[in-house]
Amino acid sequence: MLNWNKIDTVFLDMDGTLLDLHFDNHFWLEHVPLRYAEKHGLSHAAAQDALAPRYHKVVGTMEWYCVDYWTRELGLDIARLKEEVEHLIAVHPHVIDFLAALHSNHRRTVLVTNAHHKSLTLKMRKTRLDGYFDGVICAHDIGVPKEHPEFWGKLQSVERFDPLATLLVDDSLPVLRSARDYGIGHLLAVHRPDTQLPAKDVAEFDGIHTFLEIIPRLD
Repeated sequence: MLNWNKIDTVFLDMDGTLLDLHFDNHFWLEHVPLRYAEKHGLSHAAAQDALAPRYHKVVGTMEWYCVDYWTRELGLDIARLKEEVEHLIAVHPHVIDFLAALHSNHRRTVLVTNAHHKSLTLKMRKTRLDGYFDGVICAHDIGVPKEHPEFWGKLQSVERFDPLATLLVDDSLPVLRSARDYGIGHLLAVHRPDTQLPAKDVAEFDGIHTFLEIIPRLD
């Protein structure tokens, strides 16, 4: 599936790629509506109905990923609410093995995420994955999300990379398409971002079920 001899840099998404997306899906679809319902005297279902169009309005924008935006919009301490369900944060199978192999093979390994700094800090504290990365890039520092066509060019100003010698693994098809349009040469999707849901169609991209499928051998 991959010719590792042609890959120098590996960009890895966090939520849904390295980490189980079940945490995020549960948080936004179940836990936030629960706390919103308590605040406004609504049923859980009514809160879900009220929040759904507000979510949809900003999907794919920086606001969607911004903890501070949702704290202001909903009048809820989103960072604290994430801590209430942090026990659901989980690393996907074979991720540690894959990251260790990349380190042994001297591939530059960079976490590239749309997640807000507060979410990133919580998840790195919980998983201890940060020690495996040569760099961590947060889209909030770039100013646009990874789906945006300008993201990858802007990324070059903080993380120099050769697109043709770069691998991106991500669970988002819009992100993968954005990266492909920029010229990133090696792209892989994730079939099961949320382990509690069925595998998804990854459309025109090659996909993996676990990182065991692409662990590089020692050079």
